[in-house]
Amino acid sequence: MDTSVKNKSWSNHFSSLLKPTNIAMMFLGFSAGLPILLIFSSLSLWLREAGVDKASVTYFSWAALGYSFKFIWAPIVDRFPLPLLKKMGRRKSWLLLSQVLIIFSICGMALTDPSQSSSALTVMAWFAVLLGFSSATQDIVIDAYRIESDHADMQGILSSTYIVGYRIGMIVAGAGALFLASFLGSTKESYSYSAWQWTYVIMASTMLLGVLTTLIIPEPKEAQLRKTKYLDKDYLNFFLLFLIMVATFVGVYVYSGVYVFSNSVLKSLLNSSKVMGFLMEVVHFVTSVLVVVIVTKLLLLTHIFNREMINETYVSPVKEFFQRYGRSIAILLLCLIGSYRLSDIVLGVISNVFYQDLGFSKQQIASIVKTFGLVMTLVGGFLGGLLTARFGVMRILFLGALLSAGTNLLFMVLAHLGNHLPMLYLVISVDNLSAGLASAAFIAFLSSLTNISFTAVQYAIFSSLMTLLPKVLGGYSGTMVKNMGYSNFFLFTAIIGLPVLILVKWAHHKLDIKEPTLKK
Repeated sequence: MDTSVKNKSWSNHFSSLLKPTNIAMMFLGFSAGLPILLIFSSLSLWLREAGVDKASVTYFSWAALGYSFKFIWAPIVDRFPLPLLKKMGRRKSWLLLSQVLIIFSICGMALTDPSQSSSALTVMAWFAVLLGFSSATQDIVIDAYRIESDHADMQGILSSTYIVGYRIGMIVAGAGALFLASFLGSTKESYSYSAWQWTYVIMASTMLLGVLTTLIIPEPKEAQLRKTKYLDKDYLNFFLLFLIMVATFVGVYVYSGVYVFSNSVLKSLLNSSKVMGFLMEVVHFVTSVLVVVIVTKLLLLTHIFNREMINETYVSPVKEFFQRYGRSIAILLLCLIGSYRLSDIVLGVISNVFYQDLGFSKQQIASIVKTFGLVMTLVGGFLGGLLTARFGVMRILFLGALLSAGTNLLFMVLAHLGNHLPMLYLVISVDNLSAGLASAAFIAFLSSLTNISFTAVQYAIFSSLMTLLPKVLGGYSGTMVKNMGYSNFFLFTAIIGLPVLILVKWAHHKLDIKEPTLKK
């Protein structure tokens, strides 16, 4: 290595941290990390204190499915300028719009009391969906802004700063929200809507840091110069197709559910069998998906949508992946990607409700689960990166899958012990450490699968597929706990992690990856 380059690199490290672009990424990371826990953990405790049953609480996790489908509208956000905000620039206009929608969604949730009626709960669900959609859109824009705002040698520093801001946002929305709600007077025994209302209003106000950052930062030159060969109407039409797909799924799911539970024979059958009820829910979901697929295929037969654009944007990256690995290995890899995080995400959806049911206070959940747990996740991620570099990605991928499934058995012990603080610390330590380790290895694995020509779309598809099945199944976790109890549910989450071990070993064999030789 050239000495001057090396010296320049080291001498500029600290000055790079003070660059305006890097400082901006800290605040943008904060605004990206804030919304997600307001859909998941904090909201689940609010709903439980409001008297909402476990099944309905965990269904709310589906509001975050926007993160799993963001690759669908990412090209629209990437290339289509917003007409009314065009003067701000393509990136800044989308960033501002998504942040305004996030604030609107959080305020909408704050103004809705889920304890009042089922219709209020429905309104809360729609605001949660809008929050997930707008937050996922913000992530798309921030990723693009980070890449375009500085040189390639700055991307590592920008990413690290972004992650720090993201984690701070998660702490504020997780631990901060729980401390606030508790301080303002809401408990499991004495629910206070005003406490949660002001908590979410305060959370919405913290998003103004992101808005202010967006107004100050410059538009990247790369974003100003980028052109596309497709017309604006092509992207608008495709976005219309996406909205039709969403509306079809929601319509079929809601109205088919109304039919099932209004039919006296089906209703009595479901009530007589807990397993039958869960299976019917799965059939219910799969039927909705199939109808969406059929409607989409029929719409694509029309000349409304630009087939060339759809093929180039979505079909070509998928086709290249199958051509590069072959059909059998490609399917194996997709199965591994779709199931790797299944064990820990499904459990994670209901974990906060579980802690509250054991009698742990919001302050304990905030300090131990959210703050201490987040630190252990970061330690696990750092350890996973080091071990992956030392022992190879597939070995640590296997270890991460084994630990993720195995540590779920500790939750069974906690369920039997009840409100046992030392055991909670142990469970959170081991579970978050293994989750961080597994995530680091899995991200490295996904990155190795992408083709440089289709990096953005292929990685977006992989990362979306990674969370799709776990989040869908996680939405049923409340129903499963209601039917089988916590202990059996935790055993179930450990068992569904076992096939992943076979898939990792099989993929390792099929890909013939050369791992680092271990020295004695």
